[in-house]
Amino acid sequence: MATISKLSNPSPAASLSAPSRSSSLPKVFLGFSAKTSLSKVRLSLKNTQPSPRTSLVVCSQSSGNGSPIKRTTLHDLYEREGQSPWYDNLCRPVTDLIPLIESGVRGVTSNPAIFQKAISSSNAYNDQFRELVQSGKDIETAYWELVVKDIQDACKLFESIYDQTDAGDGYVSVEVSPRLADDTQGTVEAAKWLHKVVDRPNVYIKIPATAPCIPSIKEVISLGISVNVTLIFSLTRYEAVIDAYLDGLEASGLSDLSRVTSVASFFVSRVDTLIDKMLEKIETPEALDLRGKVTSSKF
Repeated sequence: MATISKLSNPSPAASLSAPSRSSSLPKVFLGFSAKTSLSKVRLSLKNTQPSPRTSLVVCSQSSGNGSPIKRTTLHDLYEREGQSPWYDNLCRPVTDLIPLIESGVRGVTSNPAIFQKAISSSNAYNDQFRELVQSGKDIETAYWELVVKDIQDACKLFESIYDQTDAGDGYVSVEVSPRLADDTQGTVEAAKWLHKVVDRPNVYIKIPATAPCIPSIKEVISLGISVNVTLIFSLTRYEAVIDAYLDGLEASGLSDLSRVTSVASFFVSRVDTLIDKMLEKIETPEALDLRGKVTSSKF
């Protein structure tokens, strides 16, 4: 799970002059993933206000008879705390997202690992995949066509949230190929291609925050493409991402920047995974009790 912080989106007037890089705090987004049940989902929160580190969310499910979905903690998180819950998963049928949206989810993220699991563990992709292969498409081209369809369908489901919030919410993220993590220009070209083929206003193109991709982020933002910067593991790299975003806005030459937004995905669960292995080697009851808790006590 990753906590996602939204970078400040200056007004068009402010963006034309040199912005202050420390004058405002990022808006906080909340990401979570669920396994099979919608009824109970464990969330880790990041908030500047004193609050519990963890919340247990009970998402009501429709009985299928048209009864309304009840209000959940996710609605309160958005309306009272300004936190937007994003679902870190995507698979077919994409309409499975509908009860989550009704329960307060306001966006979706995806990545190649999520699609690998979805495609390999479900029969829902078989017909389209077979048609693509029979038409002469290579495996990678077929993969991207499967991905693009899912992203487009998900964008449609979140379109009303995007419109209601004037582009403040309702985004669906799709990531460039991980093979491009060290390829600055290749990442730019891949982001441009994905933005063009998905062709939805509420799509975020995910770019990793590797050193070679920091210039890519600036260039893609300068083209008016909204970006979800992923795989951030340090405050130093986070600052570089903020600078790339703001520099991209300045270089865009656009008169209206209201639809060029970005989020920065600061990963905390990967840190827990690494530290948990160290704690297991210590083997004391105190150390084992800290598993999965280190980053939640710091963020």
